[in-house]
Amino acid sequence: MRITRAGWAIMTLFSTLIALLAARYAGFDPEAFFTEQRATYLAHELPLGVHISGAAVALAVGPWQFSDRLRRRSPRWHRRLGVTYLLGCLVGGIGALLLAPVAYGGVAARLGFAWLGLAWLITGGIGLRMILQRRIDDHRRWMVRSFALTFAAVTLRLMLVAVKVADLDFHTSYAVIAWLCWIPNLAVAWWFTRLRPARR
Repeated sequence: MRITRAGWAIMTLFSTLIALLAARYAGFDPEAFFTEQRATYLAHELPLGVHISGAAVALAVGPWQFSDRLRRRSPRWHRRLGVTYLLGCLVGGIGALLLAPVAYGGVAARLGFAWLGLAWLITGGIGLRMILQRRIDDHRRWMVRSFALTFAAVTLRLMLVAVKVADLDFHTSYAVIAWLCWIPNLAVAWWFTRLRPARR
């Protein structure tokens, strides 16, 4: 899967902005949490810190793995960033699974976030396995799918803005967004990587 410069720039910009925004949560300042989830976050600071730290790293590093220039000119840095990205996914995914049972929005939201965390860990794990077996094309496909799930942090926040602008019921909308923030991402990534296999 190849990406245009404009597409890469937009993806990198949004990923970096959301990573910086998420980093505010690491300070555990109650004012940084959205009102409906504030009490829960304060009661579960450890899993929140685990999730935020891992997810922010994966989100900040991920876009650079799509840089053909970096991959060609400095494969060593590509590998180092790849290891950093996968560690971020591992830590962030574990934190996501720990937080999912207490997520705002009821059972539907909790299941949505739990499946997202599980899919995030699985795609990253398969991507690692593929590169260890030197199956380069398969590695690239699975890492595209992994980052599509990482990018759910961006799509979730964009959807939350849309909900506020449209003045929709937040509780119901949040339960729906828990699924919509990642399933379309994964579907698009899967479609592109199936129909447009990566070059060797």
